Amino acid sequence: MLAIGSDHAGYELKVSVMKYLQDKGISYIDCGCNGERCDYPDIAKVTCEKITKGECDKAILICGTGIGISISANKIKGIRAALCQDYYTAKYTRLHNDANVLCMGGRVIGPGTAEEIVNVFLNTEFEGGRHADRVNKITALEEN
Repeated sequence: MLAIGSDHAGYELKVSVMKYLQDKGISYIDCGCNGERCDYPDIAKVTCEKITKGECDKAILICGTGIGISISANKIKGIRAALCQDYYTAKYTRLHNDANVLCMGGRVIGPGTAEEIVNVFLNTEFEGGRHADRVNKITALEEN
């Protein structure tokens, strides 16, 4: 299961991504917003709680640039959020960082690029190995 959320600036891209997910038969939970003005830290919290509570494995977050929502998500214990704007960064954040939240900017990328990013993010597995040691160090930072 996948969680998805956006603030008002990312709403149009979120709607486009949800249509893409539906077309691909991918189940998701829409965590808001519905186009109304809202603050990205609130949406990041609600959406990432779906992961921390075990309801979802991954999430997609969208704001205007993707920056604010990714910063907010990364403040939540257990979340490794990555701002991705292309295929390469989406692929390697899964391969090397085991990111569990994909962040995008609705004012930065279009629907076609977003679909490509979502596809590679959802279909790339974590490599493990030496990268697992690094992810463990990231997790240790949360404890201090």
